[in-house]
Amino acid sequence: MECEFPTVNSNKQEIKSIFEETKTIAIVGLSSDSEKASYRVAQYLQSVGFKIVPIYPKEDEILGEKVYRSLSEIPFDIDMVDIFRKPDAISKVVDEVLLIKEKNKIKTVWFQLGLANNEAAQKALEAGLNVVQNKCTKIEHRDIF
Repeated sequence: MECEFPTVNSNKQEIKSIFEETKTIAIVGLSSDSEKASYRVAQYLQSVGFKIVPIYPKEDEILGEKVYRSLSEIPFDIDMVDIFRKPDAISKVVDEVLLIKEKNKIKTVWFQLGLANNEAAQKALEAGLNVVQNKCTKIEHRDIF
């Protein structure tokens, strides 16, 4: 799948509100490699007070947090799902979010910088979620706050 131009997206004010209402961020595809963008972004988010929840098929702990294999394994509320997966994997992640969003109180799906999937974004939006595509949580947070 080629990278799409995001047709569904939140504006700066909506992004500010998302951050103000978010406490817990599940990070899908969080690597334990400190050289990877996902690690550096998660480390930043943690340093500014967000609870991060790593979702990764390997490892037991990343950045001092218990690693879960999937979103559905998380036994507590999550405000945001931050996705570091290839565009063709985003639909599966969004489908999982939609299955658990009520149980876990998920309000936002965020597709990281360079990632867009308009079909998945539209599906999430129609389900009442905030959607951010092709933006970095670290850059946006640092820019706003």
